[in-house]
Amino acid sequence: MTTPFNFKRDVLPHLIAVAVFLLLTAVYFAPVLFEDKGLSQHDILQFKGGAKEIQDYREATGEEALWTNSMFSGMPSYLINTRYPGDWSGVIHSILTFDMPALAGNIFITLLCAYLLFVAMGMSSWLAIIGAVAVAFTSYNIIILEAGHNTKSLTIAYIPMVLAGLIVTLRLNLWLGAALFALGLTLNLHFNHLQMTYYMLLLVIVFGIVEVVFAIKNGTIAELLKRGAVLAIAAILAVGVNFGRLYTTAEYTEHSIRGKSELTQPNSGENVGSGLDREYAFNWSYGVSETMTLLIPDFYGGSSSSSLDSDSETYNALLKLGAPPAQAEQIVKQGLPMYWGPQPMTSGPVYVGAIVIFLFVLGLFIVDRRWTSWLVAGTILSIVLAWGKNFEAFNYFMFDYFPLYNKFRAVSSALVIAQITIPFLAMLALWRLFKDYSQIKDLDKKLLISGGITGGICLLVWLFAGSASFVSPVDQQLMQAQFPIDAIRADRESMMQSDALRSLVFILLAAGALYFFVKNKLSATIAMAAVGILILADLWMVDKRYLNNDDFQRQVVANYFQPTQADQIILQDKDLSYRVIYLPNPFNDARTSYFHKSIGGYHGAKLRRYQDVIDRHISQNNLEIYRMLNTRYAITGDQQQPVQRVPGALGNAWFVEQVQPVQSPDEELAALSDFDAATTAVVDVNKFPVKQQKFSADNANIELVAYDPNNLKYEYQAAQGGLVVFSEVYYADGWQAYLDGEPVDHIRANYILRAMQVPAGKHTIEFKFAPKSYFLGNTISLVSSILLIVVVLGAIAYGVKKKQRVEEVDKVKS
Repeated sequence: MTTPFNFKRDVLPHLIAVAVFLLLTAVYFAPVLFEDKGLSQHDILQFKGGAKEIQDYREATGEEALWTNSMFSGMPSYLINTRYPGDWSGVIHSILTFDMPALAGNIFITLLCAYLLFVAMGMSSWLAIIGAVAVAFTSYNIIILEAGHNTKSLTIAYIPMVLAGLIVTLRLNLWLGAALFALGLTLNLHFNHLQMTYYMLLLVIVFGIVEVVFAIKNGTIAELLKRGAVLAIAAILAVGVNFGRLYTTAEYTEHSIRGKSELTQPNSGENVGSGLDREYAFNWSYGVSETMTLLIPDFYGGSSSSSLDSDSETYNALLKLGAPPAQAEQIVKQGLPMYWGPQPMTSGPVYVGAIVIFLFVLGLFIVDRRWTSWLVAGTILSIVLAWGKNFEAFNYFMFDYFPLYNKFRAVSSALVIAQITIPFLAMLALWRLFKDYSQIKDLDKKLLISGGITGGICLLVWLFAGSASFVSPVDQQLMQAQFPIDAIRADRESMMQSDALRSLVFILLAAGALYFFVKNKLSATIAMAAVGILILADLWMVDKRYLNNDDFQRQVVANYFQPTQADQIILQDKDLSYRVIYLPNPFNDARTSYFHKSIGGYHGAKLRRYQDVIDRHISQNNLEIYRMLNTRYAITGDQQQPVQRVPGALGNAWFVEQVQPVQSPDEELAALSDFDAATTAVVDVNKFPVKQQKFSADNANIELVAYDPNNLKYEYQAAQGGLVVFSEVYYADGWQAYLDGEPVDHIRANYILRAMQVPAGKHTIEFKFAPKSYFLGNTISLVSSILLIVVVLGAIAYGVKKKQRVEEVDKVKS
């Protein structure tokens, strides 16, 4: 018989859970929520630099700048900071996070979605809270926030909601599950970190394969196909809500370094096929033995900049070398490269928790195979993918043949699958133990075996840590800088031993609590509370190594973007549009883009043709490229002469005297090594046939008279017809040229610029950026957003109504 609604039973536990999550978030991010402090997140600061022109235009006009000239001489804004008014999922996210600041909101929504997954499984509220903590406070979630990977964090946060919808749909309530799945996938896609969504999809495929096998075995394949069809419709709806974002991203990707190269010759290591270069994609590969960090956080020394204390070997060695105590303390506190693993560098390890690993192993013995099959398979897949180049046979095959896999880099990120599957199976083990412990055969023995395996590994590491080398490639530089390298290696060994012992203690405490519960020496409430508190303490203390209150500062953005002397000098030039290069680090810096139109910037998906020019010409200081990009100023980084005027910048547009025809992209790129940009336009005539190749530039001038990111207006006067080259990046999917208000064709010249043949006389030329993909995509997003709201509300109403009908039938029967 279905029990009637009861607020205390049906609502209050969930309100308590939300309150617990708010409390945990408030404590961890108190400086953000209560002290108006922020975090110096590298990628966020770079984002703010690259997005400045876009945001300024939005504030001034209320419209979207779909193109920006602030980075890489011009690129679409889709993957920088474009808004899609038709997509309402951002509003839903703001409601779910109480519109908290990003840092706090990211962890809160991770807690909430993980809690939803465990509640959907049927777990008690308190057990679901423990599971949510285990998922949310995995070290990687904190480390990527410190680095500024906010969209990655949020995409990961919604994976548990997607899994909850998937499981509920296939195994419990079809319509409520499908609505939850649609909502979770919509929000997962909203943050447009498609690599994380891709990993989630791989896990869903593994889950689906297991479900098909069990359905065939149980004769329920028809029911599975029916529910799968509903899920497919829900997925289409989620894609529809995000269609504007996905459509423009897909369109742009083909032109970016993630797309197919048009070159047939190698280009400074760049892949000439489709997708990223293999070496670039696998540069951040987790070491095979580095997987031990899942259990022992400092197995490989923690981060590339770890702080030590005055008890460390390094501190004492510095004192022996004659360093004053204050200086020695400052050196070890500011961070040393204690990481000695195979990655080029790291902000910290992926640590899912010693107790969580212990419970995961226990789950292998006591959880139903229908769960362990896909959770273990997903975990193994995650780990193997993260190994990258350290397990070439599998991962190079994936990169070369698996659809879209070669679009992604930093394969160590694949461990996001494991940081969900491991806590998931761990919580299933805990749930089974507390629910059916008397029915589990040899449970005490299985507890001892699980504790023995995980604790035994920790004990062996503690005992035999000295057999490791603790040598890092960076050690050579440290020795040249006269750092006490032997002491640093001794501290690396100490860190490994200390964390091995630490993990062993946490495993023993948790296993002891559960063992005493099984032996009826502890109540379920006390045992569960003990395990939950231990999991929180374990993860919280490790997280604080990488993000603590000392890391938060006031006025982070304002301080970072204080104009330098160089900026102030350049900003005195009030011309409509010219470009600047930051010589010390041009292509990994978007701070320059905050103040100026830069030929550099910071972005993981530059236009491929522009990257080709960087590799072949800009990196070789080809002055003609600087000239054609209208590079007027160079920021030198030298205090004595902070700014240099670049000689011969050609302006926003100019008339040329001749076309230099080439037959392929390779010839077009090579021709830029030896040409005069002021008089010659290099054109691939196979793609852009030109009938006339000689022109007169006498008595011809052209001027940019109006500028905004989506619209450029020029006025020119010429005695004869001619060819104009514009110092603007060519991008066919959206830019339309107009002559005196009438649409006209334009071509590509000099590998990356726009050009146009124009008639004699006095005329106006306009370039307008109005990509069909954005406007069509936004319309589809709006329609899908409305449908999503209707579906979610309808599913909830249907579920409530169905429950009421069941209760009425039960009353009649009773």
